[in-house]
Amino acid sequence: MEEQTKKADESFDIFAWANQLSRIKNDLDAEFFVVNKKYTVYQLPIAAELKPQIAPVFVLEILNEVEKGAGLGLEIREYEKSEEEPGVLLYSTRKRVSNAGNILDQIENSRNSIETFNEYDHEFKTIKMIVAKFSHKDIKPFYVAKQVNGAGSLNERSAWEIGSSGKLEEFKATAAFKIPTDNQVLIADDRIFAFAPKKFSAMFGYSYKQQAIADKKIEQILAKYQLNFPEGQDLNTLVAGRAKTIAKLQNLEVSAKTQEDLTNYSEEMALDLMTADDGAIIIMDGHDVDTFVGLLNDDYMTSDLTGLKYEIKAKKLLGGDNE
Repeated sequence: MEEQTKKADESFDIFAWANQLSRIKNDLDAEFFVVNKKYTVYQLPIAAELKPQIAPVFVLEILNEVEKGAGLGLEIREYEKSEEEPGVLLYSTRKRVSNAGNILDQIENSRNSIETFNEYDHEFKTIKMIVAKFSHKDIKPFYVAKQVNGAGSLNERSAWEIGSSGKLEEFKATAAFKIPTDNQVLIADDRIFAFAPKKFSAMFGYSYKQQAIADKKIEQILAKYQLNFPEGQDLNTLVAGRAKTIAKLQNLEVSAKTQEDLTNYSEEMALDLMTADDGAIIIMDGHDVDTFVGLLNDDYMTSDLTGLKYEIKAKKLLGGDNE
């Protein structure tokens, strides 16, 4: 099955795809979604009067860049094996970029559970990207994602506007934000094309180099400790997409702590980790992963002065300990 997926991925030709799309670019159906910092997806209905602006903002410049690149020898290379440079378009896959896969899974397989966004219940300041899904009977659905500055959005509580009369008036919209016009991310077939690699990395919390180091640390952890996971889960899948956990794993030293040391200290610090009958540490979700990695990283302490227990957010060795 994996070999079939690989062959299907290798067969995708973005230049042929662009040629096909150019013939139907004005007849696409579009749906919009916004995604917050926790990668929760919300539907965003669009007014009919905005529809003529959709293709110019989301599709046409991508087509222009690909078509121009075809004539100039644009190279398509894997994001994980290449560096950003002129004349190169980097791509990854939905399988590798777990947060992208999660977003598309919500859209494609859990549509009925996706809420419609409204400013009062969800707050646009938490939004990090807008995703447009395009459909047509002659082409497989594809997506264009753009990073948005939710924190910089305007709303009726924080902004005024200059009305058609030229006077300063009350801001009438519940929220307003700027749509970037640059090409950022295209998701077509199984491929994720990073037209703007830095924005792609920031949007989906994906850094291959950090992920590769984290994968090696996970191998060391699994070789040393006995862990118990829910069916269908493992440490790799639970860590994937958790930027803070991946960052902490970069410099983590898998220490000499034994399984018993970890479980005893977990009980002493009144942490929530549980153990199975065979002594395996039970990891149910991302919270348990963070707690377990925190134990490995010595992130918990009890104050000798107050007896209070703390999670250490940052460490700085005292001078005497460096000598």
